[in-house]
Amino acid sequence: MKYLKVFIIFFFFALSISAQNKNRTFNKIELQGTQFVVEVNDGYYIFKSYSPEIIETTFVPNKETFKSESHAVVLDSDTEDIEITDRTEDIIIDTKGIYVTINKSPFQISYYYKDKLITSEKRGYYKSAHEPMEMVQGNIVAEVTEKIEFNLTEDEVLYGGGSRALGMNRRGHRLPLFNRAHYGYETHSELMNFTLPIVLSSNQYMIHFDNAPIGYLDLDSKGDNSLIYETISGRKTYQVIVGDTWYDIMNNYTSLTGKQPMLPRWALGNFSSRFGYHSQEEVEMTIDKFREEDIPVDAIILDLYWFGKDIKGTMGNLEVYRDSFPDFEGMIKRLNNKGVKTITITEPFVLTTSSKWDEAVKEDILAKDSIGNPAKYDFYFGNTGIIDIYKPEGEQWFWNIYKDLTNKGVAGVWGDLGEPEVHPNWVQHHTGSATEVHNIYGHDWARLVYEGYQRDFPNTRPFILMRAGYSGSQRYGMVPWSGDVNRTWGGLQSQPEIALQMGMQGLAYMHSDLGGFAGDNLDDELYVRWLQYGVFNPIFRPHAQEGVPSEPVFRSDKAKRLAKFAIQMRYRMLPYNYNLMFENHLYGKPLMRPLFFEEPNNSNLYDYSKTYLWGNDVLVAPVVEAGKTEQDVYFPKTANWFNIETDELIKGGQTKMVKTHPAYIPTYVRAGAFIPLAKSMQSTSNYNPNEIELHYYFDKAAPVNKRNLYNDNGIDVKTIENKNCEILELESFYKGMNLSFKFELDNGVAQSSKKVIDFYVHNIQKEPKFIKVDGKKIEVKWNSKTKTLTIPVIWKTLTKKEIKIKLKR
Repeated sequence: MKYLKVFIIFFFFALSISAQNKNRTFNKIELQGTQFVVEVNDGYYIFKSYSPEIIETTFVPNKETFKSESHAVVLDSDTEDIEITDRTEDIIIDTKGIYVTINKSPFQISYYYKDKLITSEKRGYYKSAHEPMEMVQGNIVAEVTEKIEFNLTEDEVLYGGGSRALGMNRRGHRLPLFNRAHYGYETHSELMNFTLPIVLSSNQYMIHFDNAPIGYLDLDSKGDNSLIYETISGRKTYQVIVGDTWYDIMNNYTSLTGKQPMLPRWALGNFSSRFGYHSQEEVEMTIDKFREEDIPVDAIILDLYWFGKDIKGTMGNLEVYRDSFPDFEGMIKRLNNKGVKTITITEPFVLTTSSKWDEAVKEDILAKDSIGNPAKYDFYFGNTGIIDIYKPEGEQWFWNIYKDLTNKGVAGVWGDLGEPEVHPNWVQHHTGSATEVHNIYGHDWARLVYEGYQRDFPNTRPFILMRAGYSGSQRYGMVPWSGDVNRTWGGLQSQPEIALQMGMQGLAYMHSDLGGFAGDNLDDELYVRWLQYGVFNPIFRPHAQEGVPSEPVFRSDKAKRLAKFAIQMRYRMLPYNYNLMFENHLYGKPLMRPLFFEEPNNSNLYDYSKTYLWGNDVLVAPVVEAGKTEQDVYFPKTANWFNIETDELIKGGQTKMVKTHPAYIPTYVRAGAFIPLAKSMQSTSNYNPNEIELHYYFDKAAPVNKRNLYNDNGIDVKTIENKNCEILELESFYKGMNLSFKFELDNGVAQSSKKVIDFYVHNIQKEPKFIKVDGKKIEVKWNSKTKTLTIPVIWKTLTKKEIKIKLKR
């Protein structure tokens, strides 16, 4: 195999040798601790392996010092089993997975995985003439001088760069890396709240540029097959990440930058939210209305009126406005008794007119201007300073606000305007200028909150809703949303792409303001279709400006009825969705998954977001146009698919025109899947995981199937590490007209000694000859119309449960 590897290396170099940096010359390579250092004439490279699928490359120019600190990486390096081969013309760094070849003259670095060229540096690192970035907030943000350039193949599709509305294929764009809000966007937005220095390729690799300062990602904007990372300063570091499947790449990247913690189970419920609730009376009246209408709800979010009467002039008060919320603590207790959590908004800005301004100045917790005074500037809400979370005193002061709110009973944090929305480049923070920390401000704000919970509320799973962050923010429990999207069909159309892209970049809980946020557009069809899409979103949170209600209880009777059906379906999906949360936490799997994850070699799916997978087994086709009565749906060839409402079985590997329905969007279940559903409830606090429905979708073409179902109490931290959880293993086997099932506890500790399950087996065309449960024949119900078998199962989970069905030919 070694001889084959050498041959392939020389073969590919013959194809790409003309693209190297001709002015860079190789001097030597040596091992220094856990990393390999390659000295060249204008600096040195550091190569560090984290696993056989992850390798990091850093360039340190002459007269610069190595900057070791990363905002993103948490994985320890691993140099075991690495082989270095130093030959006359090249060097090979072999990690037993990915390997690097360094051609000595002319100098070039290339990356291979399983003897396949993944990518290679074109010019690698170089300095260019000063190129001013675009004007942002009235200032030229910076002059780009440092770049890292790679080769691209002509046909590869590129993803990444964070949250944008550009279409799935982002090749051809030069993307600013500067977090900035885009109010009222629709189908196109090149710059939004959450930018990321990440590129993924349809050739199944990822490059993460591990640097915080602002810059650009040029995804072949000039059409010369070049990928260029551009920055004003900082680390010249990137990681190349590979894997055998897209899921391997997701797992590897989130191992590198940190896994998302388990959210509290109530986060999968319905949120009541608007801009905003003006009083305690309005909050409690709204929740009472949900209960009167029997529409489930789990949380209510308080916008900025909880700390002031007016939109302008009060930001930074950060304490309860008692004129409007006289019994804030009592209100929270009453809501908790109804199974509803309270979440409050906060911002990092302290206005000079706020009640906290003098305290903030006295405590010296604000960012500075050039002469050391608190930085002050104007924006929409007033004249303001910004909390310097990089200064220990600022971090502690801000955390004390959250600690006090948590002690009052507040269950979650909403951090808004965290790009930061206005952040002049002359502002100086404790660790650097605004341009150096701008993109990671939201990231470190989430860290501040998450680490505060770990210290002071270690037994609580945080809920941290934030509009901006950076690579690795998922490890702090961040739940991002897609900003102030317009309340139009165009606004809805961009949402699947944004959520799918962010899930691929580690931020699996990206979601939107369901129904749209900006503008007073009263369109019941749009509202309902958006909520139906939200059923299969990581977070179900309608939110909007208050001119048109975001809550279903205040909409028309028809819209309310259809919204109620969607919300009830959301709650029915709770056990399936909670298992997706577990898979994301353990393996980094996105909850929403593009179809090319299913068919990685199908180039027709590379730029496709009309249909997506919700977890492994549910196929979703949102309705995103007005008056749509039918639409095309692609059914992956890896399975056959059942219509979740009608049980129609559709063969995979085809695009089919399907009819839409006003009550739900086209949704399908993978043949052979087990889908657990909950009984009806008004809040997740009423959820009983020991009394569920379990639906199995039988198809002769899928004879052997296995699924796991995770459960814990939805509250405690470290349930997996402490084995305070259960993983149920569900298996099916079909052979020779015999269909059998086996259920057993696979791992953890049973959360209950007994489970009561209504077991539905779909697509049983004839009444079975007999059914045995644990070897005993039982009488069950077979529905001749729906072709569904219903088997009552009482399962003592410390023992196996076996079910055998003898089918008729």
